[in-house]
Amino acid sequence: MRSIDLEKKLEKNAEHWAKKIFKGIAIFIFFVVLFLLAVYVLMRLWNWLMPELFGLVTVDYWQALGILVLAKLIFGFGGGSDSKKHKNHSKHKKHFTQDLKCGSWRRDFSEWELYDDFWEEEGEKAFKDYINRKNNNHENKQEDN
Repeated sequence: MRSIDLEKKLEKNAEHWAKKIFKGIAIFIFFVVLFLLAVYVLMRLWNWLMPELFGLVTVDYWQALGILVLAKLIFGFGGGSDSKKHKNHSKHKKHFTQDLKCGSWRRDFSEWELYDDFWEEEGEKAFKDYINRKNNNHENKQEDN
């Protein structure tokens, strides 16, 4: 009785691993075919667009593969954010309260609604006075030299 249970268990285990291996091989083949198709599409797009737009030569399949590999090396492999790295992103997200924002640099921006009025009434005149002071200081420094 025990040997029959053991055989069934081993058979089930072997079946399980056979399915996993088959699935792994199928996924590998799928991605290889997808990659080869991407290279072919790149070659066709290059040969369709680049010679006419930029006067470049046409490429064959292996040159398109080289272009794809070079582009991936230069621009990255498009992994984006690592799902493991950002899995608990919400836990680590910084939450700022209104009082902690900018600390001591925080200002009361309710006064800014008066800025336009100030500029119309005093700002332009104050700016011209500032320019005159700067010009006078610059002329005085030149006279001293």
